Amino acid sequence: MQLQEHVSLKYYNTFGVEVFARYFVEINTEQDIVDLLNDDFLRSLPRFILGGGSNVLFTKDFNGLIIKINIKGIRTVEQKNHFWLDVGAGEVWNDFVLFCVENGYNGVENLTLIPGSVGASPVQNIGAYGVELQDVFHSLHAFDTVDLEFKEFTKYDCEFAYRDSIFKSTHKNRYIITSVRFLLDKTPKLNTSYGAIEQEIQNKGILQPTIKDISNAVAHIRVSKLPDPTTIGNAGSFFKNPIISNETFKPIQDTFPQIVHFPAGDKVKLAAGWMIENCGFKGVVVGNTGTWKNQALVLVNHGKATGSEIYDFSEQIILSVQHKFGLILEREVNIL
Repeated sequence: MQLQEHVSLKYYNTFGVEVFARYFVEINTEQDIVDLLNDDFLRSLPRFILGGGSNVLFTKDFNGLIIKINIKGIRTVEQKNHFWLDVGAGEVWNDFVLFCVENGYNGVENLTLIPGSVGASPVQNIGAYGVELQDVFHSLHAFDTVDLEFKEFTKYDCEFAYRDSIFKSTHKNRYIITSVRFLLDKTPKLNTSYGAIEQEIQNKGILQPTIKDISNAVAHIRVSKLPDPTTIGNAGSFFKNPIISNETFKPIQDTFPQIVHFPAGDKVKLAAGWMIENCGFKGVVVGNTGTWKNQALVLVNHGKATGSEIYDFSEQIILSVQHKFGLILEREVNIL
């Protein structure tokens, strides 16, 4: 473990925004965390836990300590009807998904190609195509930076909600996740509830899809809709899809009969991308930023955008959607 000063974060965030961290350290073992936070000065600094940098927008230099988690490893424990997989927080999420698909571990195939790290996945309860992290989550191991000890968190403890958990809300930046345990079934329970997956499988003439077929279908869909962060800076979906009551939804649907929506328990989930597109923002370019040509939900950096420029553009979108639909979009990414 080596503490560095005045480190550029351009290659540590998928937006590719050029900002600097006052202090920066990479963590490779749990003992590194203990050693780091036993230092009174470092423990007193503002801190941000960085995974893959795919869910953060830096709007200015970070005058504190950036902790980059690189803890690796996948350990599999076979049970009667399922597998436990203990995975290091620094593992790349999609590498973990592909590991599961290749080994026949069912449950995460719908989460193919989501950017980021395993340790970041419970923080915002990542999800896609009908599956959320909480569906395959068992527990996690994390270091408490207040009590200076390691703790275990069950699914109940995490208080998962739509793109949310205690690690993103009430206990933001308090805990450093070091590993996540997943509970995956031995028996495949394929989720093709999203029509795009079914259509992709039908197009390929597959009659009895496997988890690998589902993973390949999701990958094809995502590549066709979303930009590759290695070629154009972005953080995937920038806004959450609003979840509202049926009472709130009815007058909106009366005014906009074609609005894309989905059932969400006793509520309704709206497609933020559809609303943004209908406000005229799909594929637009404003200075060095804009929205992706194939998905209005994705904000992009055309090469030289600052974090503030991207943030200001997101404000324009929020105000436009509020004016047209009467709803305030919530940003999914962390703003620093």
